[in-house]
Amino acid sequence: MKPAHLECSRDATHSFSPLAAATVCAHDGAPLLVRYPVERMARERVAARPWTMWRYRELLPIDDGEEPVTLGEGATPLIPLRLDGVYVKDEGQNPTGSFKSRGMSAAVTVAKRLGVTSLVAPSAGNAGSALAAYGARAELNVRVYVPRDTPGTLIEETEGYGAEVVLVDGLIDEAGRLAAAYASDSGAFNVATFREPYRVEGKKTMAYELVEQLGGVPGTIVYPTGGGTGLVAMWKAFGELERAGWIGAERPVLVAVQADGCAPIVAAFERGDESAARAENGSTRMWGLRVPGGIGDRLTLRALRESRGHTVAVADELAEAAMAELHRREGIDATEEGGATLAALRVLRRRVDLPTPIVLFNTATSLKYAPRGRPVTLRSSPESD
Repeated sequence: MKPAHLECSRDATHSFSPLAAATVCAHDGAPLLVRYPVERMARERVAARPWTMWRYRELLPIDDGEEPVTLGEGATPLIPLRLDGVYVKDEGQNPTGSFKSRGMSAAVTVAKRLGVTSLVAPSAGNAGSALAAYGARAELNVRVYVPRDTPGTLIEETEGYGAEVVLVDGLIDEAGRLAAAYASDSGAFNVATFREPYRVEGKKTMAYELVEQLGGVPGTIVYPTGGGTGLVAMWKAFGELERAGWIGAERPVLVAVQADGCAPIVAAFERGDESAARAENGSTRMWGLRVPGGIGDRLTLRALRESRGHTVAVADELAEAAMAELHRREGIDATEEGGATLAALRVLRRRVDLPTPIVLFNTATSLKYAPRGRPVTLRSSPESD
């Protein structure tokens, strides 16, 4: 069903219509959140539908009978590790190779319905390629701004879907500034993180799936955190599931994992701040975590504190070692960001007892980053000599 209204995340008295393309709150610039008229979702009806994220359509921004812009996103596996009570939710198995498929499917579905003809976004790589794919599916024009040193495979993938790619000197926040200026000048709709309300709606389905896959709420969620949309989205989802009658008041402990060279949320959480200062000279080889700041910081910090959660900053070297372990020991195609969650879990378990089951998130496939200093060495066989 279509949303009842869009609500300011800072002041719930600021309410907006879902019948026009929306950005942020017109009063205070805060992100908008989608609210639904009736939060009911019968489990038996959901169970009878195809295993994609759109099975939860009662609590997604779509009417009965309306067809989404979809490539079959969601429905990713939950893989048990050899560590007792620990699982990996492998988002790398989405259509565009990352969890960004979910958010872009929802955002592009609504944009197309509302008559948008062109889209723009900044990206560290995966969001751009996902937007390009769903833009192509919807027959919409797409422009993406990315830092100049973004891995070439990601740039080629984005261009391959027909999007225009603009290289930027600087990090993703500078790409965001240029994308916003282009949107203002051209009339293109900006789908940057938290700059429109529907990417959250797609990503929240990760929590819906966890409840179905586990038969209840996980004890702990360990999540690689850049802009924070995934954590905020899942925290919203658990509230919706309670009101829908799927779960009670139980909630998981949320853990935000960042790179130690770019950790604005970790620093703000440890200081007790309500918002995060920009991480100056943010540096990490984990491209998805090279986010020095963003407008979702208050929501991310609020979700962490409401969940009695934790933050961990992980060195690139530890993340890379844990990534290799997930590949070789578990057969999971994790990225460095996914490896960072395993490294963070080990750090955190030395400090506190975490409730189980524990779910680590691998947010993308490592194949997207293959040329980045990890050459593949093939051994010749006698037959090929």
